[in-house]
Amino acid sequence: MVVLNLRDDCVARAATNFRRGMTDKRFLELEITAWLGSKERKRQLAGEAYYDGAQDVLRRKRIALDDDGKVKVLDHLPNNRLVNNIYAKMVDQKTNYSFGRPFSFDTENKAYAAALSTVFGSRFQRTMHNIGEGAWIGGKSWVFPYYDQNGELAFQRFPADEVLPFWADADHTILDAAVHVYVVLEYDETEQTKDVVKVEVMHGGGVDCFVRRDDGTLEPDDFARSGPYITTTDPQTGKETSYNWERIPLVCFKSSHHEIPLLSRVKCLQDAYNNIISNFANQMEEDIHSTILVIKNYDGEDLGRLRANLATYGIIKVRSYEGSEGGVDTLQIEVNAENYKVLLSLLKDAIIENARGYDAKDDRMSGNPNQMNIQSMYSDIDLDANGIEMEFQASMEELLWFVNQHLANTGRGSFEGTEVKVIFDRDVLINETEVINNCKNSVGILSDETIVKMHPWVSDPEQELQRIKDEKEKAMADPYQAAFMKNRQNGGDGSGSPVTGQDGGDGDAQE
Repeated sequence: MVVLNLRDDCVARAATNFRRGMTDKRFLELEITAWLGSKERKRQLAGEAYYDGAQDVLRRKRIALDDDGKVKVLDHLPNNRLVNNIYAKMVDQKTNYSFGRPFSFDTENKAYAAALSTVFGSRFQRTMHNIGEGAWIGGKSWVFPYYDQNGELAFQRFPADEVLPFWADADHTILDAAVHVYVVLEYDETEQTKDVVKVEVMHGGGVDCFVRRDDGTLEPDDFARSGPYITTTDPQTGKETSYNWERIPLVCFKSSHHEIPLLSRVKCLQDAYNNIISNFANQMEEDIHSTILVIKNYDGEDLGRLRANLATYGIIKVRSYEGSEGGVDTLQIEVNAENYKVLLSLLKDAIIENARGYDAKDDRMSGNPNQMNIQSMYSDIDLDANGIEMEFQASMEELLWFVNQHLANTGRGSFEGTEVKVIFDRDVLINETEVINNCKNSVGILSDETIVKMHPWVSDPEQELQRIKDEKEKAMADPYQAAFMKNRQNGGDGSGSPVTGQDGGDGDAQE
C-alpha cells in the first residue's frame, strides 16, 4: 500500500479526507480520475493536437435551417477544411530561438565544467530541446533522472499531460509527490491490442506501480518494480542494495510561472484564420453559385433538377405562358479576394503578436537592416525568451542537485555549493559586419576574453582564447612571425615584408 505522507498544505482537502479514514490509495484513485478530465489537462492535450494539425476546423460542417427551423447539414456544398498551422510555426520558432543551440555552463571550477560536459552531452542537448518544445505546448514539461542498465545517469522527459503533481507550496516550487500516468499497448487473450493505463506514484519512500482499471481503481502492477528508486547489485556476492533520493526525482520546467500553454493565447485566432481561408476556398469552388438565375416560366418545378440539368447539359428549358415570354436573367455575384487577403493578413499578424514571435518577412528586414531594426523585430520573442530561460535556469539548479549527488557517489568529485550558471545561446539573426566592427572598436577598452565571447564567429570562447595564446607563443619564438602578427594587429593586411614592412621584392631583406 502506497503511503504518501503529504503535508497538510499540499492539498487543502487531503488532511480532512485522511482524518475521515480515506486511504492514500483511494485518495489517489479519486485525484487521478478528476485530473484526467480536468480543464488544465484538456488544454494540454489540445496544445499537442493543434501542433500536430488536428484542429477544430477539421470537424466543421456547412449547415442551414430547414422549413421547420431545424439545423440540417448541407452535404452537397463544398466544405473545405484547411489548416494553415501558424501556431505550430510559433512553437518551433520560440523553441529553436532559445534552445536551438547548445547551452553551456559558466563556472570557474574547470573540473566541475568537465564533469558536467560528460553528463550533459549531445543526448541531453536534444532532450533539452524537446523539453523546451513541451513547455511551450503544455505550459510545462518534466524531467525524470534515473540510472540506466549501464549504471549511468540518464534523463527522461515526461509531457505535461502525463504528470499529476502534488505541490507543497502555492508557487509550485516544492514537490511532495507526483503521479505519472501513461498508456501502453498490450495484447489480450484474443491477440488484439488494447490500451492499458499504467500509473507510477513517486513519493518520499520510492515509487509504487499500478494498473488503472476502467472503473478508476488501482491494482498493483505485477510486471513493474515497486520500491526504492535506485537498486544496485554487488557483482561478487549478487546482493542487491536499494537507495532513495532525498528529493522526489522529478523536475518541472515551466514556460512561465502561470504554466499556461501557448495555444491558450492564440486558439481563437488560429480557428478564425482556418475558417476564413476555408470559406474563401468554398467560394472559389461554388462557381455555379456565383451567378443568381432569375427564371421566367421555367418548364418544371424542381429547382434541384434545374441545377442538375444546368450542370449536366448547360441548357434551361423555358416556355411562354399566357402571353408572358419565358427567359432567364442573371445577377452576378463577385467574390472580392482582397477582403479575404486583408482579413487573413490581420489574423496572421495577430497570431504572431499574441504568440510573441516574429515575422521573418517583416518590412524592417528589407534592404540592409541595421542591428537596431533587427532587435526591434525580436523584441516580443525576447520577452518570452527571458521568462522561460529564467524558469529553466531555476529548474536546472534543481536538476544539478541530482547530478552533484551522482558525481559525489561515483567518486568524480564533490561539487556541492560550487557556483555555476547555465547559459542559453539564442539563435538570433544579427548584422555580423556591425558586430565585428564593434568588437574591433572595443580593443583596449574591454578584455580579450569579453571581446572573443561577443564575436559572432566564435562558438567556443575558451578554445578560441587558447588558440590565440598558442599563436602568440609561436610568434614569440619566430621573429618573422612576430613581426607579421604585429603588422596585422596594427591594422595591416600582412602582405608586407615581415621585417621592413615594405612591399616584398626580389632583393635580400636587411636585418
